Order: sequence, then C-alpha cells, then structure tokens
Amino acid sequence: MSPARRIDGKAIAADVRADVRRGAEALAARGVKPGLVVVLVGDDPASQVYVRNKDKAAHEAGFAVRTLTLPGTTTQDELERVVAELNSDRAVHGILVQMPLPRGLDAQRVIERIDPRKDVDGLTPTNVAALVTGRPGLRPCTPAGCLVLLDRCDVPLEGRHVVVIGRSMLVGKPFAFLALERNATVTIAHSRTTDLPALVRGADVVVAAVGRPELVRGDWIRPGAVVLDVGINRLDGGRLVGDVEFTAAAERASWITPVPGGVGPMTIAMLLSNTLESARRDAR
Repeated sequence: MSPARRIDGKAIAADVRADVRRGAEALAARGVKPGLVVVLVGDDPASQVYVRNKDKAAHEAGFAVRTLTLPGTTTQDELERVVAELNSDRAVHGILVQMPLPRGLDAQRVIERIDPRKDVDGLTPTNVAALVTGRPGLRPCTPAGCLVLLDRCDVPLEGRHVVVIGRSMLVGKPFAFLALERNATVTIAHSRTTDLPALVRGADVVVAAVGRPELVRGDWIRPGAVVLDVGINRLDGGRLVGDVEFTAAAERASWITPVPGGVGPMTIAMLLSNTLESARRDAR
C-alpha cells in the first residue's frame, strides 16, 4: 500500500486558533475579553518556554493574558491563595498552573482548588467526573486536540477498535473516554500489558502516549490503521522522536502524526478553545 498521509498538526492548530480569534473578536464586541492567567512557580527552563509559547498564542488570539511568576520558595498555602484570588476575579476565564511544580508542592491539591469553570486544562475532579459520565465540561487539551485531528482527516471512530498506549490523566485515560463517547471500542494498554505487539496489530486507531522513544515498532501497525503519536522524546544528539517508529509505521498506516508537528501544536490551540468556551459561558 502507499505510504501514510501525514496529519499536519501545525496547519490544523492554526485553523483552530483562527476560529478562536474570530470567536474572541465577537465576544469583545459584546464587551467581554477572554482572560487567561498562567501561574508559573520556580524557574524550570522547559516550563518557561512552554509558558512563553502559551502567552504568545493567547495574545495573538486577542485574549487578555498574563503570567504570574512565583518564586520556587512559594509555599502550598501561598499558591492556593493565588488560585483562590484568580477564582474570584471576574476578568479571568481560564486558570492554568504550569506543571511540574517545584518539589514539596502538592499539584493535585492545587488543581482541586481551581474553579472548574476556569479549569482550562480539564483536570479538576468536577471536569474529570463530567468526562467520565458524559456530561458537558472542559476537556483536557491534548486528547481533545487528538479528536480534532481525527475529525479534520475524516477518520470516524464509531465501531473502530482504538488502542490507547498510556494511562495518564493527561492523555491516555481522557482520550479513552472521549473515544467511547464516539462509540469506539477502546483498549487501554500500558507497561504491564501482555503481548503489546499483538494488541496493536489488531487496532484500527493507535494512540501512543507513554514517553518511551519508538516503543511502538512499525511492523506492529496494521495496514491502513491510523496512528496518533503523542510522545515527544529527545535523543542523545538532540533529535526529537515520538513513541512510534515513524518511518516504518508510515509505510503501513493510512494516516500518521509526525513528531514534532503533529499532536503537539494542538495542545495550545485547545487551551485557547477552552478559555474561549469559558468566557462564552460567563457572558451568557
């Protein structure tokens, strides 16, 4: 069969961001400007890069965006007080606490303090429960972005066997529930799964999100399957690769995301989309 078509996450994310900007302009005409606050604790270099990218994208979308930079010595109580103040600020529609937090801070406790209506990461217990039970709520950004990629490529999930490799609350578990909402048959695999290659070979759609470079070998992919590679791993020498052996998998798949440039750009795009949704709800 012919090599897989690449899913251009950069182009699709740009379309989503353009839609968000138009939505923000429509809200601004009604006197509401979507407000996003990113809370950065400490001086982790990777986190600083991520925050700058989010800040730039939010500005381009027409949002009122600011970053609160707190010292690495910030205590749990101090951080939770900052979140409480943002919860009560009517101009703030989205709160994002950048992870990872410095050692000694309880990330889950902080997440639980965020107002679910402003939880643009979709990680509070209220939004997780809404996802599990099929009720409306803000969905985690990366798995929601994966769904958009599939939709833009006209890949249906109904009746398909979806194998999700990875069981994190950021990607694996939420994507499984989103796929179930689309009437897919979902299997969640992980590091202790018996005979992972055989499981993957039976999948119509493979979502790899384990953080292990090229764990999924190309010959595991069933001919014609769709592959979403969420992993991003830096090898010795600086080269970035995903969780899937891309070149070999692309010879068998029908659609596949590259790394970088596939799923990654969708995360910030969906963060903006969630913030816009929160602002729209507040404006009703």
